[in-house]
Amino acid sequence: MKDTQTLNKEEKSVTTTERISGSEAIIRCLLAEGVDLLYGYPGGAIMPVYDELYKFRDQIHHVLARHEQGAAHAAQGYARISGKVGVAIATSGPGATNLITGIADAQIDSTPLVCITGQVASHLLGSDAFQETDIIGISTPVTKWNHQITKASQIPEVIAKAFYIARSGRPGPVLIDITKDAQFEEFDFSYEKCKGVRSYNPVPETDIDDVKAAALLINSAKKPLIVWGQGVILSEAEKELMAVIEKAGIPSAWTILGASAVPTTHPLNVGMVGMHGNYAPNVLTNECDVLIAIGMRFDDRVTGNLDTYAKQAKIIHFEIDPAEIDKNVKTDVAVLGDAKDSLSKLLPLLNPNSHSEWHQQFKDLYAIEYNKVIKDDLHPTKEGLTMGEVLKEINVQSQGNAAIVTDVGQHQMIACRYAEFTTTRSNITSGGLGTMGFALPAAIGAKMSAPERDVVAIIGDGGFQMNIQELGTIFQQKVPVKIVVLNNEFLGMVRQWQQLFFDKRYASTEMINPDFIAIAKGYYIDAQKVTKRTDLKKAVEEMMTSEGPYFLEVAVEKEDNVFPMIPSGASVSDVRLE
Repeated sequence: MKDTQTLNKEEKSVTTTERISGSEAIIRCLLAEGVDLLYGYPGGAIMPVYDELYKFRDQIHHVLARHEQGAAHAAQGYARISGKVGVAIATSGPGATNLITGIADAQIDSTPLVCITGQVASHLLGSDAFQETDIIGISTPVTKWNHQITKASQIPEVIAKAFYIARSGRPGPVLIDITKDAQFEEFDFSYEKCKGVRSYNPVPETDIDDVKAAALLINSAKKPLIVWGQGVILSEAEKELMAVIEKAGIPSAWTILGASAVPTTHPLNVGMVGMHGNYAPNVLTNECDVLIAIGMRFDDRVTGNLDTYAKQAKIIHFEIDPAEIDKNVKTDVAVLGDAKDSLSKLLPLLNPNSHSEWHQQFKDLYAIEYNKVIKDDLHPTKEGLTMGEVLKEINVQSQGNAAIVTDVGQHQMIACRYAEFTTTRSNITSGGLGTMGFALPAAIGAKMSAPERDVVAIIGDGGFQMNIQELGTIFQQKVPVKIVVLNNEFLGMVRQWQQLFFDKRYASTEMINPDFIAIAKGYYIDAQKVTKRTDLKKAVEEMMTSEGPYFLEVAVEKEDNVFPMIPSGASVSDVRLE
């Protein structure tokens, strides 16, 4: 082995170099970035890296998923609850393409991932070799950045850049494709973390004049409304948001990815906006005089028909990504920058206020929603179990301290509406892409990242079967995650739309399900099924107090619907309560 020393003049630090293989360099780079846990699936084109992982198994723990999509979602769950970069690894061809759904999910939900894929040897590129796929071309639309490595000497610089890009500014997924010969090739290795990339400005500097303009509008507002999104959580601006809300006395609502940034019981937290959000913040979006959007992107599920969205209001947008400004909703004041910094500068400029009459309008509309919807969801009088009462019982048992990981569908909307949160980074769901199959592997990653927290996966019977094989990962890794399948024997959200908008033509949405309890027990996971209300409390208590993984199936009403609901293309003020 040859050792040399190089002096970095700018940093005035000495870096030791040694001659090692590309595959060992990959592991050394991951360790230098603080990675101690990653998810993946081996194969021929990535085998040299797995050989090195075996040698470094005391320093970095590899989790064998049962499918590469599961690996990507597990890495997402790890990242979402911790704020760190999640790492997934796969071989070439189908291994790489199986990561794509998770990567696309991470891209639209701003989740920092570094995905490493093996590739055929460089001399075979473009020859349609066995398991060759142009993963760079395929992944370009759904990554923040990607790069193919064909020489071992490129590995340190590219990986350092990948981690920097993934975690900086508005986070996102990065993919690195590494040819097999580059994994075998030896070179003189040294590693320096990336501190910047030319022409890439991840965090725009906040203009104090924009902050002052925002403060002027807020201070003069009679009916202000804050809508915050995940940007608050990603920038760790929860305390700053709370201080702004409390000083200015502004009713504040959240998108589903913003949930848990402010405790659900806070008196100024007026609930969720969007298609299945709360009645008051949706209706009053079209009555507020100043709408303050913080770290959210005006997704169509939040805005409904843009032609009728908050046309009476002045729009203030606090946002880190310039591409989001005026993309969907025209702003009157745009404050570019990191939310933590921007809100810190805003706070001293705000006048104390209470807006008591405005708050009363939210309370009045909440009373209507409670009597029309919430009461029946949480305190049903009918015989069948509701999804809402299951969430209510989980709230009681967890005291609002659990991290809730949801799949996509009716159960997701019910969980987002009714889960109680006392701690930030507690709502982990697939927001923008709406990926069925997300919850089970994402819960694995979340629990392994935060073993001290209760992690409960809320899943529908349809989504559960999309990545049901990850029960094997739970069994092998002994991950004590709690799994709740709300079984209505339908693809519930699609069925709801079919009922309301397609004259009850339930085309291909009824599910003939297997014995989920037998399957869970086949993976040596404790399991039980609840069909009666009288058994629910004891079953949830048993699940929450169990030391290992636990599977709970709850048979709920087959044709219950989720309300409120804004029909597709309708205005946010056209909320249906039934």
